[in-house]
Amino acid sequence: MSSNVGSTAGSTAGRGARPARAKRPDYLSSAVGAVLLAVLLFPLYWMVNTALQPGAALAEVRWLPQTLDLGNFRRAWSSQADNLLTSILVALGAVAVCLALAAPAAYALARFRLRGARTVVFGTLITQMVPGIVVANALYNAYVELNLVNSYLGLILADASLGLPFTIILLRAFMVSIPEEVLEAGMVDGAGRWLVMLRIALPMSRNALITGGLFTFLFAWSDFLFALTLNTTDAVKPVTLGIYEYLGAHVGDWGAVMAVATLSSVPAAVLLVLAQRYVAAGISGGSIK
Repeated sequence: MSSNVGSTAGSTAGRGARPARAKRPDYLSSAVGAVLLAVLLFPLYWMVNTALQPGAALAEVRWLPQTLDLGNFRRAWSSQADNLLTSILVALGAVAVCLALAAPAAYALARFRLRGARTVVFGTLITQMVPGIVVANALYNAYVELNLVNSYLGLILADASLGLPFTIILLRAFMVSIPEEVLEAGMVDGAGRWLVMLRIALPMSRNALITGGLFTFLFAWSDFLFALTLNTTDAVKPVTLGIYEYLGAHVGDWGAVMAVATLSSVPAAVLLVLAQRYVAAGISGGSIK
């Protein structure tokens, strides 16, 4: 009888269990994604394609270059190498200043019981709604009195302000989620608040630090308004300002103009590729926590 019961149960289980369906590839979503990716990348392709075709008017650019001529890139490098170096120095300086200010500010807003902390956070968000031209004009008047016009320091401080609110909000979201027991353990071991922040809070917020630093670099790298407003000579000329002047002087030579634009996009593209996984973890982690 037991064998009959076992066979009955086995047959019932066999009838009840349904084979798992093989997941079908979603060809429609893949096709739509490929089309959207092609549309987004087409301007980049056309920029590089035009840069590889010297002497061709904008209406005469072929879909594919017949020969790989790097003459435009050599001319672009000879005229914009100093401007590229200036942009790199200014962007790296802006990142250093932004992280040095944002880290303690975010830590204080996250871990200290400060009166009006929420108002400060809200005010930090509001600052990103102020038009850039208003900030640039106000900074120019202050920079004239402080002798910061046409200086690396002045442009670094101005560009650091572009990423400072975003970095403070992002770091605060991470630091709020750090368990209090971890920070108290560091203080029990004899570390002060500064050491706890430097040795515990900041390493645990590494993804947010990298994300904030990367976005600050991109903000500073692509800045044109501050570069145009706060510089009246060629002493400090970022690549964005160099492209603006180069475009005016070579408006008929689009191959050279596109070569300059291609060279200026390389550092930002390399940083985005290298820091992609940290950026994804930083943004998603901050939103979840």
